[in-house]
Amino acid sequence: MAPKYYWKGYLKLSLVTCPVAMTPATSESEKVRFHTLNKETGNRVVSRYIDSVTGKPVKDENEAKGYARGENDYVILTEDDLDAVALDTVKTIDIDKFVPADSIEWIYLEKPHYLMPDDAVGNEAFAVIRDAMKADKVFGVSKLVMGRRERAVVLEPRGEGIVLWTLRFGDEVRPEENYFEEIDEKADPDLIPLVQQLIKKKSARWSPDMVSDPIQESLLKIIAEKKKALKPKKAAKGKAAEVAPKSNVVSIMDALRKSVEADLKGRKSG
Repeated sequence: MAPKYYWKGYLKLSLVTCPVAMTPATSESEKVRFHTLNKETGNRVVSRYIDSVTGKPVKDENEAKGYARGENDYVILTEDDLDAVALDTVKTIDIDKFVPADSIEWIYLEKPHYLMPDDAVGNEAFAVIRDAMKADKVFGVSKLVMGRRERAVVLEPRGEGIVLWTLRFGDEVRPEENYFEEIDEKADPDLIPLVQQLIKKKSARWSPDMVSDPIQESLLKIIAEKKKALKPKKAAKGKAAEVAPKSNVVSIMDALRKSVEADLKGRKSG
């Protein structure tokens, strides 16, 4: 089954551009999820937006975003208003800087996504950017609009592809010193070898089985037993495959030469 892509656009480094597609590297689709039902009828319970004053349901076309400027006083933003602030980063990952691969603290890494070429014509440009980062042991730094917010992202070359990590904002990270500074207990040096022996006995190679969910497994067994008494329903037909964007890739060698020449001219004139 062909993968479903979360985002499609372009990866850009100076004058080198290639079409790419991105999908989350993790998924919770296999988790057991429940719907809320009416126990008496067996029908699903649906959520609806209700006007807080009139108590009447609000139609989809009348829903709008509102920014509170006071109590019960809002500035209303339409979809046109929100679209008007669209940035280039909606469709382009423009690598602005490179940083040493080991310089980004783990706490800033938020969610990983797989980034891959979306057009055979752009495979070479993608591969050159990926392998150059590998050779220099660097990550690319860029920005990307996700969920109407521009997020800082880093690009990590991995295997034949690139892992794009969204980054937490600086004000979302709590300094560890605030929590660890009062820990001043020093370990007894005579006890450390004993703990090391325990560590050695319990050491093993990492396996995804170490993070299995026994509660989920038990729920799946219960659901499987109950499904035996139910008639299977026909699965809904999937949506048509998305049409890949047209390529605007130029010759990678020409683009690289022009990029380097432009950079050299900029330094001489600076």
